[in-house]
Amino acid sequence: MDILLFGDVVGRPGRTALVSYLRDREYDFAVANGENAAGGFGLTKKTAVEMLEGGIDVITSGNHIWQHKEVLDYIDQQDCPVLRPANYPPGNPGRGFLTRTVDGVRILVINLQGRLFIPMALDCPFRTVDAILRNNPADVVLVDMHAEATSEKHVMAHHLDGRATVVAGTHTHVLTADARIMPGGTAFITDLGMCGSMSGVIGMATEEARERFITGRHTRLRVAEGNMRVNGIRVRLGTNNRVEGVELINEGA
Repeated sequence: MDILLFGDVVGRPGRTALVSYLRDREYDFAVANGENAAGGFGLTKKTAVEMLEGGIDVITSGNHIWQHKEVLDYIDQQDCPVLRPANYPPGNPGRGFLTRTVDGVRILVINLQGRLFIPMALDCPFRTVDAILRNNPADVVLVDMHAEATSEKHVMAHHLDGRATVVAGTHTHVLTADARIMPGGTAFITDLGMCGSMSGVIGMATEEARERFITGRHTRLRVAEGNMRVNGIRVRLGTNNRVEGVELINEGA
């Protein structure tokens, strides 16, 4: 089985690049983080459907998921393949994990959010994922750890080594070069990077980002255009769904 995981999809360029990359490629299951897919911040039903119809099976998210209010009803629908972090406090719309069956293989996808350097009221992601794994048996477990701190992502990978099939970090929009198989057999990468324009600053237009740093004022960011790229990993599973290989995806589109 071949599983694809993609970094944060940023705006229309990211959606276009991702769908173009998936076209005519062979794989069994694909996950992408879509929390920046609508105009660079948040997700809408329209942008989610575009990615789902383009070949993505499950969309994960993070701290920008509430940006567009229309998404609240959408992700609350039964069987909606869009996740919000599972460690958000109880009472929030949507869900933080789901299970899909592909050719008889139960694939559990879990979305978590880190707490370091992210000023939000969040439950402990470690205790949250432990509870999910106790109550949701699966053959393959894919974890999107949406976090700012590399250390928090690394600790999660060690925490789940041997229990999760893949632990993939998202959020920084920068593809890291440390994709590897952990001692217990879990595939790990600190950050999947992003799908979007490399012409700007982590997917956003350079001038507005530059003005923020130089003036200290809050400037509305625009999505960058051109030089589109797709970042992520391909994980190859073999006998008993064990990880046999991890390859970086870093291609122009």
